[in-house]
Amino acid sequence: MPVKLAKHLFAVLVFLCLGSAGATEEERQFRLRADPELERSGLMRFVLPRFTLKTGRRVELVTDQADMVFAVLPDGTPVVARGPRVFSARLDSDNSAAKRFYDWLLSDVGQATLLDFTPETGPRFAPVTVKGAVEEVVFEGDVALGAAVAGRHCTRCHRVSPEDRSTIGSTPSFMALRALPDWHERFTAFFALNPHPSFLRVEGVSPEFDPGRPPTITPVVVTPEEVDALLAYVSTVTPADLGEEIRHQ
Repeated sequence: MPVKLAKHLFAVLVFLCLGSAGATEEERQFRLRADPELERSGLMRFVLPRFTLKTGRRVELVTDQADMVFAVLPDGTPVVARGPRVFSARLDSDNSAAKRFYDWLLSDVGQATLLDFTPETGPRFAPVTVKGAVEEVVFEGDVALGAAVAGRHCTRCHRVSPEDRSTIGSTPSFMALRALPDWHERFTAFFALNPHPSFLRVEGVSPEFDPGRPPTITPVVVTPEEVDALLAYVSTVTPADLGEEIRHQ
């Protein structure tokens, strides 16, 4: 092999080896920007050495541009809470070591490590409880008219307000019904749900009463406007605090 060609191949091999080593080194460390509270509490001094020992990846804490951010963020993944503050993680680069730390924080081992830490002062860190979004349902209508309709007709069986004491013991109050997750569906279709069709009809919506099976109690006939008003009133009723999830059939 010519000497010049041999030297050229040797140089290429050295370049490839150095480049490979540099790439490997780069992926074994990353820059992390952590919320000052996480540092002041001592959590980072507790967590980072354990992560490095387990994975061999080193973390450099910085205050400027970073591969990953661990702080109170509007667009991150919730990781851990302390009091009312929720600390989230966000990847700002494709650094694999940062991704490894991100995954570790959210893993069972990472979560156990975070919760095992006891700060010298202040509350401990706690798991994040993510609650599902609850859609607020509001019906438009004449609330005052709806309250009057409820007081005139619905008090036959239900308590329609905290002050109301006229009710049948086996029927739930409006407040209890409002605590159900599907309360709006129940009230929207109340006139079609038993036992209402046997004695109640909505003008222009419900069928006429069967002459062969007339209502056994004084029948109730309401207008669509009164139904809208009733729904508007119900949406203003404060749900009852039932203490635990309602189980119903």
